[in-house]
Amino acid sequence: MKTKEKKGKKVKITIKNFAYLLGLIVFMFYSILFYNLYFSKTVYATEEVTNNDTENRKISHAKKINLEDIIIQNTNDGQREEYEVKEEVLEYITKYRTNTSIPKGIVQVVQEGRQGMQEITIKKTYKDEEVIREEQVTQKITKASIDKIVEIGGGSGISNYTPKIGDTLYVTSDRLSVMVEPDENSQKIATLFQNDELQLKEIKDAWYRIESGMARGYVKAECTTYFHPNKQNTQETQIQQVTEESHKSTGELKNTLSFNMDLNKPSGLSIEQFKKVLTDSKDKNHIFAEHAEYFYYIEKQYHINGIFVASVAIHESAWGTSKIALEKKNLFGYGAYDTSPYNSAYQFSEYSECIDLLARVFVKYYLNPKGTNIYGGEVATGSYYHGTTLTGVNIKYATDKNWANRVYQHMQYLYNKL
Repeated sequence: MKTKEKKGKKVKITIKNFAYLLGLIVFMFYSILFYNLYFSKTVYATEEVTNNDTENRKISHAKKINLEDIIIQNTNDGQREEYEVKEEVLEYITKYRTNTSIPKGIVQVVQEGRQGMQEITIKKTYKDEEVIREEQVTQKITKASIDKIVEIGGGSGISNYTPKIGDTLYVTSDRLSVMVEPDENSQKIATLFQNDELQLKEIKDAWYRIESGMARGYVKAECTTYFHPNKQNTQETQIQQVTEESHKSTGELKNTLSFNMDLNKPSGLSIEQFKKVLTDSKDKNHIFAEHAEYFYYIEKQYHINGIFVASVAIHESAWGTSKIALEKKNLFGYGAYDTSPYNSAYQFSEYSECIDLLARVFVKYYLNPKGTNIYGGEVATGSYYHGTTLTGVNIKYATDKNWANRVYQHMQYLYNKL
């Protein structure tokens, strides 16, 4: 009985081993089949061409051509993109506020503006090594700008008085530096404060040479005024003096207009004349009529033709009806790239801010050669300077070759309304 039991156990073990062996054989068979199907072609494609593997070589070569086609498609018919990171000046914004204690026509700075810096990333698209599209994709402020605050007269009377050598002036800003030379980077001598009295000794571009107590040097002209709100008798006398100084006649103003006129000179229009020419039925949203005075203020501060700036705004915004003008209070499309004009255009909180900023941009970059003393003690960079005329501005400001002619048509229209 024991012998039979042993023999039975031996038979059972043999069957189990046989099953393991059979499974191993099946696994090896499928492994070899899998290898032949998926790996043998790669080997054939690298060997010499024979009758049996010619087809395999053709298939492999065809796949290579398809890959090149995909690469070409991904580069958009030979186009390529390049990213450029650069640091740029962040221009300050000018905030205007009305002061009813001073007469209309007076513009005085109560806080100096300070420009900041920003780091921007530009995506450039090239085709045949030429830039066909540019787009600003990121912006990072590295140094914040400080707003310029300007008070404009809102009281009775109108004053357009221009200070003369020998006049008594008063400081309008909260504090004002007296410099050795008419240069913002010059050595500082002293600090004056709001309403401090000073004597005007010399006028040098945007600077006044003054004396105030023991301080003698140069100060920024825009931070001073001949008008002192606490001296009523002086106020009445000054307003009367201005009233007697009549503006140019309509004929004289019209005679200054020409296609080749210098745009870095004020038009000479009064506030009331700006309001007259910019009140128009084309201005359906009354944007220009309600902000006409700011084109006068930029003439007073930045020495630029306000009718020219207004005409650019009219042209770019279609009399204030464009989407960018209505929703972003941007009459010039400033900052807009052709690929995404609405998204890239700057947004302003007031129309006066965009009028002021673009006047400064024209003066600083387009209308004056590098090194020219301009507003607020600054000097022009002349980055896009090609002359002081419409033709000169057109070269870098607009890709439309007919831009200058279109803007001039608006200027003619406005001047003829005087």
